[in-house]
Amino acid sequence: MPLIRPFAALRPAPGRAADVIAPPYDVLNTVEARTLAAGRPWSFLHISKPEIDLPPETDPHAAAVYAKAAENLKRMIESGVLARDQRPLYYAYRLVMGDHVQLGLVATASVAAYDANRIRKHEFTRPDKEDDRVRQILALNAQTGPVLLAYPDAPEVDRLLAESAEQPPEAEAAAESGVRHTLWAIRDETVIARLSELFEAMPALYIADGHHRSAAASRVAASRRPSGPGHTGNESHEYFLSVIFPHNQMRIMDYNRLVKDLNHLSEAGFLNRVSERFAIEKADNPVKPGNPGEFGLYLGGHWYKLTIRSDLIPADPVARLDVSLLQDNLISPVLGISDPRRDRRIDFVGGVRGLHELERRVDSGEMALAFSLHPTRMEDLMAVADAGQVMPPKSTWFEPKLVDGLASHILD
Repeated sequence: MPLIRPFAALRPAPGRAADVIAPPYDVLNTVEARTLAAGRPWSFLHISKPEIDLPPETDPHAAAVYAKAAENLKRMIESGVLARDQRPLYYAYRLVMGDHVQLGLVATASVAAYDANRIRKHEFTRPDKEDDRVRQILALNAQTGPVLLAYPDAPEVDRLLAESAEQPPEAEAAAESGVRHTLWAIRDETVIARLSELFEAMPALYIADGHHRSAAASRVAASRRPSGPGHTGNESHEYFLSVIFPHNQMRIMDYNRLVKDLNHLSEAGFLNRVSERFAIEKADNPVKPGNPGEFGLYLGGHWYKLTIRSDLIPADPVARLDVSLLQDNLISPVLGISDPRRDRRIDFVGGVRGLHELERRVDSGEMALAFSLHPTRMEDLMAVADAGQVMPPKSTWFEPKLVDGLASHILD
């Protein structure tokens, strides 16, 4: 089956994008979603976080929540706020965040390619989160949360997308974050066919964000395949909603760490232990590491620059990641946190919050120390995925983020 293919998107009617678009379902809790959707009857949060329309004590995973999502989707279609294109198309999608711009392709990606690891993963998934997405897809008979994918170097794809973005857009709106989202429909059949050919020639695509959404799509497809004849592989459930950007345009920000205590060490004793594996330099300003293998440490009102010994950097694509180097050489042996997924002594802060957020939480006494990291590179993520391995928790923070509601995939 083709790696990707066009689809007839369900998307905001002309002039309604600003009313509809909403942050991804998994970056808001229910209270935040309810506040953000207040006074906005057409916000996609009524579909992606439908518990906001039910009593506050409602379990977000109750059957009534998924039924409410389906009811709200139907209401938005019947009211003409959302409309579906008449034929399968590709779409160009541009994100602008400050001076950062990335332009990608909205398409549906092959479940078979995902199952065969041609669409490559780098994270484990949790069954409960998969279950939630499966139930949402089945209730809506649609995929509404796009999977963020990356494609390797493909200059002709970049050129075709840039040319498509020279036309008047179908939708344009700024999100609450200030990020500007613009969508163009690609209607030229010659361009559609050429994009399909170019992607088919690629060895792989890479999941950047959306492991639970893609895993859920795979489960839904498996459940809908007939046991006997009649299955062609071309059914709509055999593809999942994706936005695919060139890997060299994607922006990964630092994902920093905070720890509650020094594991019964004094500040001097802690720094002495750290010096066994890292060079330590006191800094006059907050430390934003400029290279892999460098880390910032905020402790006792002071910043330090840490540089790991070069002989401690292994060749393995996972073990050589900065998040692994810090975990394996400091957080685990010195601070005694061996399982950062479950240990409540450690917390994680996306770099979009800035280094001053690290200072604030340490200075307040909530945390004892903070680490700033160099962002994981897309090339490192792709190397891990190519090796069939998984990255440590909280390794990547992608910005800018996609929005929900700009394009959805109806399962016919």
